[in-house]
Amino acid sequence: MRETALRDAGRAGLAVVAAFLFYSLLGGLRPSVLVVFNAFSLVVVVFSIGRKEVFGAFLGAACGLIQDSFSLGIFGVAGLTKTLLGFWTGYVSQRLDVAPVSRNALFLMVMSTIELLLWALLNAFVLREQVDFRRGLLFLQPLVTALLGSLILQIVRRRQARRARA
Repeated sequence: MRETALRDAGRAGLAVVAAFLFYSLLGGLRPSVLVVFNAFSLVVVVFSIGRKEVFGAFLGAACGLIQDSFSLGIFGVAGLTKTLLGFWTGYVSQRLDVAPVSRNALFLMVMSTIELLLWALLNAFVLREQVDFRRGLLFLQPLVTALLGSLILQIVRRRQARRARA
């Protein structure tokens, strides 16, 4: 059990580093890609599914604070929204069967949309900042996260099934 937890934490850590590198490299080359694809949110939802809410919350907090370090805004907004994203994803996925592809994609879409709405509400009402939707591109973020997350989860599940058979 402890070995599995360490392996999960190690894989999640590598995914966070990959998201950091992705964010760093594409931030300078193609900033519009970062608007429609949030690599940190993808890491949080993929690793929170099938694990408990505490794992998701800690991973979300780490990813959110790293993402906040890239912005010039208030530090902690992404940290809070990703903490809640990780907690909710871990909590709900423990209680619902989100394994089928269509249900998984819908679940990831709903969770990513909730995160985006919470982020926008925090910026607009609490921080009193103008939310820049980048000419509507930001609304594609939940869809892209859901599609890529579902694809990654299906690849991981197939690899696990092959290992179990071998």
